[in-house]
Amino acid sequence: MENLIKELQIKIIDALDLVDVTPDDIAADEPLIGGKLGIDSIDVLELVMMVEKDYGVLIDNQELGTKVFASLGALAGFINENRVEKTR
Repeated sequence: MENLIKELQIKIIDALDLVDVTPDDIAADEPLIGGKLGIDSIDVLELVMMVEKDYGVLIDNQELGTKVFASLGALAGFINENRVEKTR
């Protein structure tokens, strides 16, 4: 799961065009929404689309989104449990 977290750190920076943010700036246990990154509801929509496209994981309601985007670790755990392997 550590590899997935590292991958997500890079993808979040790229998807949201976060300037002056490095992967190490996004800790696995820090809140993604409302945290020091300044991720807002528009950014969450971008992340939902990235997760759906890259991992085949559907985040289809706000309640689920709140849980999934609670932290980078929560996001990685959700993806790990629900991803669709592209090798099939």
